[in-house]
Amino acid sequence: MSVSLYQTGVSGLLAAQQQLATTGNNISNVNTDGYNRQRADQSASVGLNNGNNYIGGGTYIQDITRLYDQFSHKEQLMNQSNLGNADSLHARLTQLDQVMSTSGNAVVGSLDKFYQALNGVADNPNDSGLRSIVLNQANVLSNDFNELAKNFDSMSKSVNGEIEQVASRVSEISKELAKINETIMQSQSPNQAGQPNDLLDKRDQLIGELSEYTRVTTVKDANNVMTVMIGQGTTLVAGITPMTLQVNAGDPDAQKTELRLVSGRSSVALKGSTLGGSLAASFEFRDEHLSQTRTEIDRLAMAISSTLNDSQASGLDLNELQGANIFTDINSAQLQQGRVLEHSGNSGNTQAQITITDVSKLTTDEYEIRFDGTNFMLNNLTSGTSENLGPPGVPSGTHTASPDLGFSFVETSTGPLQAGDTFTINPTKNSAALMQTTLSDGNAIAASTAVDITPSENNVSAGAIDIVDMFDPENAQAAMPMRIDVFEDALGAFTYTITDNTNTTSAPISYTPPSQVIDLPPSPSAAAFQVEISGTPSGSGADAPEQFFIGDAFGEGNGNHAVAMAKTQEVGVTNGGKETFSNSLAVSTSVVGSKASNANLTADTAQALFTQAYNRNQATSGVNLDEEAANLLKFQQAYQAASQIISTANTLFDTILSAVR
Repeated sequence: MSVSLYQTGVSGLLAAQQQLATTGNNISNVNTDGYNRQRADQSASVGLNNGNNYIGGGTYIQDITRLYDQFSHKEQLMNQSNLGNADSLHARLTQLDQVMSTSGNAVVGSLDKFYQALNGVADNPNDSGLRSIVLNQANVLSNDFNELAKNFDSMSKSVNGEIEQVASRVSEISKELAKINETIMQSQSPNQAGQPNDLLDKRDQLIGELSEYTRVTTVKDANNVMTVMIGQGTTLVAGITPMTLQVNAGDPDAQKTELRLVSGRSSVALKGSTLGGSLAASFEFRDEHLSQTRTEIDRLAMAISSTLNDSQASGLDLNELQGANIFTDINSAQLQQGRVLEHSGNSGNTQAQITITDVSKLTTDEYEIRFDGTNFMLNNLTSGTSENLGPPGVPSGTHTASPDLGFSFVETSTGPLQAGDTFTINPTKNSAALMQTTLSDGNAIAASTAVDITPSENNVSAGAIDIVDMFDPENAQAAMPMRIDVFEDALGAFTYTITDNTNTTSAPISYTPPSQVIDLPPSPSAAAFQVEISGTPSGSGADAPEQFFIGDAFGEGNGNHAVAMAKTQEVGVTNGGKETFSNSLAVSTSVVGSKASNANLTADTAQALFTQAYNRNQATSGVNLDEEAANLLKFQQAYQAASQIISTANTLFDTILSAVR
């Protein structure tokens, strides 16, 4: 009897000792990241048959398990991935918002000052000091666009660096998980009931870190070995075999780095935007938000350069010459070639460029041109639409979409083409980065108009003739003076004649109200400008002409063309002619600000959901010091009570020995 009692006491003592050790381990790891609370599962030993009764055989610790709820843990992982995505996107959009608010406002300020200086020249066109101010402000404006482009480049490089760092860390985690899987597999035998809790905690901790970077799905086999999948089901760890992430230069744009999953000598491309977590946020920001904003700023820089250059070319400078470009030509060779990116897989050697034909029609979409073996196919990567541009070299290697998108695809070096050859098209690329003030002489600002139109004092109608376009102001000036006579016959039919500077009058030409545009000088001379006859210029009687005199308008004090240039500030140019320069920049800035604000709300929501999921998981797996302190007292008392059982058994055993001596 005493021997059985002794064994019972010893089993209770050992069980209480293990309970105390487990409780102490929980208390020691209360601040350990990734630690799951452990519990010693205690069971009664099989009783001994004594006659018709079973006498209890004491107790034992069946297993030390960790308190782990796979459902709350998976919920935590999902919300952790969402939080990583939201926080990363919020941080990047906030940075972009700050850049647009500072550098963007600088562009607005320099644009306003440029036009203020131009208005000054319009008031005093012969003031060389005011002309110098215009060029200085033009330099400030182009430099502000350059600085904005540099900020975009810096942000793009920063995102690429972060992608590379995260990819490296994901690869390290993959290798660590594979090693832990191998250790777990080797540490467990078919007859072993216990689990390596600390290894399981470490593995879950790594999975938790991985979920910050990407969406994670896990599957365990019978041996507790885990397969880890990322994104939309791409295997990162297959048991004890790890895969790694590799960052490669983008194709065709080297700055748009790409991810590949590598296993041995084979690799497969991953779509970064589908991975989830902070990785997906980095790709989304770089390829969508930053790219969109950069394209809008490039389009604005192009619109300003094109509009002011075209306007400058319509007037005469102080040297009586056609105005030269103020800013870089939007169709310079460098810009045209930079708008086309050839894919590395192209087997042909055809080279191409993009020529801008109408800035107002340009969108912020990105395009791809693919040769299908017969024709060039233009694919809009933004909208998904497609159009046939025709076969190579027809006509003359220039291909324009219909309706006109504002640019033409031009083959500059025609060579053998193979089906599948692809070119990525970005019509506005590098416009802000390469924008320079090319005009260096203030006297070269074309403030003067070349010609003007004066109606005869004898005209009695409301009909008018106005200059609508100027191609060549020097030749237009050389063709002066001219006269246009408009006649209405007794039947109400209109004709007009043109008298040139040799006093030669053309034959009557039919005019049909309400308006008609004509080229001057008339054919066969090359047209230097266009005028528009509008209204019904009826004379005082049948065949009585309404006369309009066109003469040389050049003069050092003529600032009329500077006035016309200054008015371009209020003319809609971008987005189909709907937005002025300031409107366009304001829209871009407000859109980025709105995105940053929405990202902030999303991040706050993601943080709240993660906190709830974390707290639910910790309610099961976390260490509660109050609970552990109570357990410590309980198991201490159990240990003391078991000691008393042993002491009693010893006393009984001594009594028996004394009785038989």
